[in-house]
Amino acid sequence: MVKALAAYGFRALTIILLVIIPHNSFDYVKGLIYNLGNSIFEYNNLKIYIGVGMNRYFTIILNPVADQGNAKKKIPLIEEFFSKNATDFKIILTEKIGHATSITASSAQIPDQVIVAAGGDGTSNEVINGLMFNSPKPESSSIHQNRLQFGVLPIGRGNDFAFGAGVPHDLAESMRLLLDGTFYPMDVGLITGGDFPKGRYFGNGVGIGFDAIVGLEAAKMKHLHGAAPYIIGAFKTLVMLPKAPTIEISYKDRKQILSPALVSIMNGKRMGGAFFMAPDGDMSDGLLNLTITHQGTRISLLKAMMLYMKGKQSSHRGTFTDSAEKFSLKVLSGSMTAHADGETICVAGTALTVQIIPLALQIITRRSLP
Repeated sequence: MVKALAAYGFRALTIILLVIIPHNSFDYVKGLIYNLGNSIFEYNNLKIYIGVGMNRYFTIILNPVADQGNAKKKIPLIEEFFSKNATDFKIILTEKIGHATSITASSAQIPDQVIVAAGGDGTSNEVINGLMFNSPKPESSSIHQNRLQFGVLPIGRGNDFAFGAGVPHDLAESMRLLLDGTFYPMDVGLITGGDFPKGRYFGNGVGIGFDAIVGLEAAKMKHLHGAAPYIIGAFKTLVMLPKAPTIEISYKDRKQILSPALVSIMNGKRMGGAFFMAPDGDMSDGLLNLTITHQGTRISLLKAMMLYMKGKQSSHRGTFTDSAEKFSLKVLSGSMTAHADGETICVAGTALTVQIIPLALQIITRRSLP
């Protein structure tokens, strides 16, 4: 902040000096315009800076069981940081599934408040749902007015949503970002069907088939951290190789009937801490990124899995990519297992609709969303 004030003051002083010192040259005019423009630029940057870090009350919704309970150990570090920086804050611990959503829904409309999701992808998902319940016209695909604001402290296991949003994995850096970062608008996804006939919002992405089964397997591995349970779950699912359903997928006035091992519909970039389902994903482009890998042999799927870990799956013969604002999936035979941000949507679903809501919320990050 001091740096920004100094820069603004310097530019203003330069303009004053240019005005009072007589010049009759073209260079004088150019200099005046240049410094005036830079002053406006610095002033706008200063306003953005103040808008995030100052006059804000942070409500930190922390999931103490995230990352197998390691998130709870971070509470003293968070309290120390915000206390030292003379920032108004409070920490609320979640007590059960869905608690972060209800806390967010009851707190979101308090003026000058920033909700912070402290946990993993599940905590971020619940906070996004709580914010969207309070957001104007949540079913509309038009750009929202009065976008609600939030931040993230990625202290969970996968932290894929934070990765796609440009939030640093390091706790100290992500806390500093809450004070120094900028609010940027982001898209939010909405999936309807399965166990959520009225819909559930998501920030990162939807997985159907292989991806969702891997998530269910990873959830059983309570003793592992980071990407390890997802990688092991992927190999376990590969060995089982469940039969793929026959699905009709509709988007952009076209229909396809196929039997995919995996369907990924992403707003962000990564799933499972290691699989780059949409390496070019952009959370503010108004589109969802589709990736389909057809059912094949175990060797073929193993090759595809290795390519997903590098974000190179488009080079796989059995993989197809595209993007659209809305996708509709209907099962013709079999059933679908699906998740959104790691939260189970269905284990035997027959119809799902996935769509994007452009620029629905604002998130604190260090740059415009990738």
